[in-house]
Amino acid sequence: MTIAVVGLAAGLCAAGVLLVLTLIRFSAQRRRFAAIVDVDVEVRRLRTHAEEDASRLRQLASDDAARVRAQTDALQRTAARDVEVAQQSLEAARAEQARIADDTTRLGVDHDRLAEELRKVEGSLDDISFGVYKPQYKFDTTEQFKHEMDRVYDKQKELVRAGKAATFAVSWTINNNKKEGERMQKQYCKLLLRAFNGECDASIAKVSWNNATKMEERIRKAFDAINQLGEVMTVSLSAPYRELKLAELRLEYELTEKKHEIAEEQRALRDRMRDEQKAMQEAERAQHEAEADEVRFQKALEKAKLELGKARGEEHARLTDKMLLLQQELAEAQAKSTRAKSLAEMTRRGYVYIISNVGSFGEEVFKIGMTRRLEPMERVRELSAASVPFPFDVHAMVYNDDAPALEAAFHQRFRDRSVNLVNSRKEFFNVNIAELEAFAKERGLRMDFTKLAEAREYRESVSMRLAKGSGPTKAQMPPVDALEMRTTLGRFGAVPARESNDVGARVSR
Repeated sequence: MTIAVVGLAAGLCAAGVLLVLTLIRFSAQRRRFAAIVDVDVEVRRLRTHAEEDASRLRQLASDDAARVRAQTDALQRTAARDVEVAQQSLEAARAEQARIADDTTRLGVDHDRLAEELRKVEGSLDDISFGVYKPQYKFDTTEQFKHEMDRVYDKQKELVRAGKAATFAVSWTINNNKKEGERMQKQYCKLLLRAFNGECDASIAKVSWNNATKMEERIRKAFDAINQLGEVMTVSLSAPYRELKLAELRLEYELTEKKHEIAEEQRALRDRMRDEQKAMQEAERAQHEAEADEVRFQKALEKAKLELGKARGEEHARLTDKMLLLQQELAEAQAKSTRAKSLAEMTRRGYVYIISNVGSFGEEVFKIGMTRRLEPMERVRELSAASVPFPFDVHAMVYNDDAPALEAAFHQRFRDRSVNLVNSRKEFFNVNIAELEAFAKERGLRMDFTKLAEAREYRESVSMRLAKGSGPTKAQMPPVDALEMRTTLGRFGAVPARESNDVGARVSR
């Protein structure tokens, strides 16, 4: 019971404390909200503020959402545009890649084609497989080549003069003037001819043993290319003119080869002459020794015969043995002399030359001589020494196994034309060069004849006198083909033989 009372008292105390606390909180709240007169009004005010705030927040959220949507749309449009540009760039890059691949393939083909054409034009030594040149002419002398080249030049000139080297298919008019159009086309024809002649001259100048066929191809390609340039004006070069230029190229090449062949032959002849001259000197020395021994043994034998006639007994027998020995030695010396003579006769090889000196002896006076020297021009220079006012000019020279016999044949043939009929050792003859050439052909000799003497110093002297108005006033002699003379003398060793292409430019000039 007591416990229950205590518990009740405690509960009452707790309730009293709770009440006091409630009163205190209520008092505090009343003080806090003392200004609020009407709760409903306040509630409506607060609700209004809350609604305004909510509306403002919704408006802000709506604006933000619109702005975000606008930004999103802009970003999407930008992204779409960037994607489209990227796709276009990718397609362009792919197209460019394809174009570059096509260009690379085409350039590779063009490179191979141009490289092949360059090899053809330059005549590369590494590409001999392009073709082996087949000789077109069977001439034996350089004179025949030169005659044929002159004929080709004349044909070219005829085509040019006749207007058949370059032609035009359609007549043009300029300002309704047909003559002006024709004049323009003729000038264009000249332009094409000049261009083609220049290409041909360059090819002829460069032709050699390893590029002859390539130079022919170069002329053909130049012909086609120049004709393509003239298509607009309907002007074209003619095929016959091209063939004449090809003939000129072949002649120039084969002439060069013939000169090289002659030079090689002359070199081999000089080597052979050197050996033969040495053998000849040894043979002559052996012959002189054998002849001296023969004379000495002959005198000793005659002396022994005189002594034998006076000797008696043992002396007679000794002298008889001595005579037999001397007779044997004399026979050996005679046999040795015979062998030496035979050996000397075997070394009769040498050069037969035909030279002239117009300034000293006049025209159609030629010296026909022979020399065994390794350098035959040394003999010509020796004859051109101080004993004559002007040097000799070489018209022909040939190597022969029996030079003395060939020289004698020339002398015998023109004996009645000898300048000195008393002394046959004087080798000057008053004869025409054509007769000398005809006689050489009769004997089957391969001799290149230079028909007109250069006589440079003499002709210059005559020109100087004519300019001064003094001295002989005879008409000036025909001009000399200096190139022909220089080449001929070079072949004989007088001056270096220079390969010149001046003649190749006659038509183009």
